[in-house]
Amino acid sequence: MNSFPNIGVKIYKGRIPVLRVLIICFLFLGCASTTALIDPLDSALASKDPRIRSVMDHPEAYELQIRFSRIFREKDGVRFADYDFQVDRNKYFYPASTVKFPIAVMALEKLNASSVLTTQTKFYVEGDTLETTFGNEIIKIFAVSDNDANNRLLEFLGQDAINEKFSSKNIGPARIAHRLSVPNADDVTTKPLVIYLNDSTTTSLEGSANTSADPLTLEGITKGIGFYEGDSLIDEPFNFSLKNYYPIETQHGLLKRIIFPKSFPEKERFNISAAQRQFLLNAMKILPRETGYNQEDYYDSYGKFLLFGGSKEAIPTNIKIYNKVGYAYGTLTDCAYIHDEKNKVEFMVTATILVNSDGIFNDNVYEYDEIGIPFLDALGDELYKIEKNRKR
Repeated sequence: MNSFPNIGVKIYKGRIPVLRVLIICFLFLGCASTTALIDPLDSALASKDPRIRSVMDHPEAYELQIRFSRIFREKDGVRFADYDFQVDRNKYFYPASTVKFPIAVMALEKLNASSVLTTQTKFYVEGDTLETTFGNEIIKIFAVSDNDANNRLLEFLGQDAINEKFSSKNIGPARIAHRLSVPNADDVTTKPLVIYLNDSTTTSLEGSANTSADPLTLEGITKGIGFYEGDSLIDEPFNFSLKNYYPIETQHGLLKRIIFPKSFPEKERFNISAAQRQFLLNAMKILPRETGYNQEDYYDSYGKFLLFGGSKEAIPTNIKIYNKVGYAYGTLTDCAYIHDEKNKVEFMVTATILVNSDGIFNDNVYEYDEIGIPFLDALGDELYKIEKNRKR
């Protein structure tokens, strides 16, 4: 975390010589030019809000990691100032549905490389009962975090291609090893897709044979004191070593590349068209009711924990949240770019928190509603207030 520099300023009683005052000011301001005098993330986490204090009074219990980016608009683009709390790529957390974001992006890039496939192309996965389009599946990923939509796109891409893309874009470490919430989650052979070239002509896109996942060796790769396997309680820590890995720095790096692609070298950007990027941005900010989902079950903040997670009211129209959340095994994560068009407030924050006080996994007893979502809601509130009051 950023802190005040130690510049050796002494406190003098009585009058201080003018020259000494000028020297002290110069030293202090010179240091302040490279280190923010007040760390906005520190300030947010120091809030007296009980939703924040319930976590920050004992942060070690929640495996909290946060990266916050302040955004500076400049003539030739944007500049970021990043602030971290306990961000460490070597400390494992389960990313859950946040992995759907890069899978959606990479699916668009693969479509862009094709001369015949678009977001409107109809297809179905061999053995599946749903005929859909690539665009529909991407929208479902962001609107309601649909697991089946993610899995269909993983069949389209294959695990090896996904992991190679992470490496080639220099985003940060990551490993996609499995599908989500299906019996064949770990199958390394993807299924063929049947593609509709037009109403009467189809073609087949063959599946791929992918590399089996090696066990991860990271701090916290085993968690808790037990887990359920079916109806049986196993009295040993739950092992995540063969699960997906998608740390905070990588999530945040992907978000930056999509929201502000010109801030990165061309080789580190995703090769998607302007129309595809706009489609993606619209999908990321879309609300469930805007795609026909029942508002009572799929309220505006259903997939938007930061800033509005504690409310089922409509999100104000001037605030757009481009994000992807994930929650499973007691871990809540949100990776978001928040933009208030009316008040000219914008910032990025990626945060994860573990809320599993009994240390038992797969028992469906987690403190999502009691601690996790209220904390992320309050964190968004505090950062929004800080950025709204920031002098520009």
